[in-house]
Amino acid sequence: MAGRRAGVAELRGPRLLNKAKLSGEDLKAALAHEARALGFDGIGVTGPEAIEQAGMHFREFLQTGAHGDMDWLAASPERRTDPRVLWPGVRSVIMLGVNYGPDEDPLHILEKRTRGAISVYAQGDDYHDLIKKRLKALARWLVAMSGDEVKVFVDTAAVMEKPLAQAAGLGWQGKHTNLVSREFGSWLFLGAIYTASDLPRDEADGDRCGSCRACQDICPTAAFPAPYKLDARRCISYLTIENKGPIPREFRKAIGNRIYGCDDCLAICPWNKFAQQGRETRLAARAALRAPALSELARLDDGAFRALFAKSPVKRIGRDRFIRNVLIAVGNSGDASLAHEAERLLDDESALVRGAAAWALSQLMPPEAFAELASRARAGETDATVRAEWMDCALPA
Repeated sequence: MAGRRAGVAELRGPRLLNKAKLSGEDLKAALAHEARALGFDGIGVTGPEAIEQAGMHFREFLQTGAHGDMDWLAASPERRTDPRVLWPGVRSVIMLGVNYGPDEDPLHILEKRTRGAISVYAQGDDYHDLIKKRLKALARWLVAMSGDEVKVFVDTAAVMEKPLAQAAGLGWQGKHTNLVSREFGSWLFLGAIYTASDLPRDEADGDRCGSCRACQDICPTAAFPAPYKLDARRCISYLTIENKGPIPREFRKAIGNRIYGCDDCLAICPWNKFAQQGRETRLAARAALRAPALSELARLDDGAFRALFAKSPVKRIGRDRFIRNVLIAVGNSGDASLAHEAERLLDDESALVRGAAAWALSQLMPPEAFAELASRARAGETDATVRAEWMDCALPA
């Protein structure tokens, strides 16, 4: 989710493969064919002026503070709400989608309380790297065919991918604020190519959510104050990924065994029944990340964490934040045999980890035994936030 300039690639012409420049219609048809050959499941074209209404909603989102600590979202909002501010030379926006629909219901793991639930998109290699290679290959092809300059983006720059994707006909923003596709449900990675070529536009997709509110009703933390509105500060994906401090106490029980992200609102979407299509291009999940044991994850030191999550988006949050998440899941497991894993982490170098370990133990130990442990631990604890955690955990519920 973090906005970084590293996600932008710039390619220039002219180096035409064809002697005569193709018409806009022919170039677009050839572009769609090339995109499919490179593994994209969806492609559409819109104009840079197409998301003015979405820009208004985005500003409202920022004004209410619903973006939480994601300060990068609030930086230069005008660049997000108008592609022409990001690049004045853009004449067309090409939106592309890659299906990442899972081969099993992501909600089933929530019943396995001693296992960690990792969001579907993070169970394989980092999608930024995977899709960026395809986008750059397609962009090089487009430069060679058109001679026009292009820029490539994949979730790492000031681009409003979802509104642009809706304007380009790839789907619509559902009540969970994510893109919903008639072909792939709620499971599409998005990437964008800005081009100086003037390409024919696709028709924008319309909202097909109707009266359904399944995504709102299933949210464990009530992160949707209204349809099509998200309060990121309550979202489990935000809390376990973007949030750098302790998980707020009011959300800990609701997090359950979700240790990186949350798929509930995506997985419940009725349009997912169509996501079986295009499975040949689906991104592969690693077996080790489908349902890892909490007992094993709690033992990860920094080196082991980096090795397990090499090339994974999980690696970006770092070992300490990840173990914080694991300990919340340990506390929610209901398995007293995991208490020793939490107790072992009371001496961890990270105050964030020690505080989470204290909470996990408060959920797994008998009250009298925990109160005795808390009294001893507070006396030797040097970090004020961890001491406060011990005191709060020792208070009667």
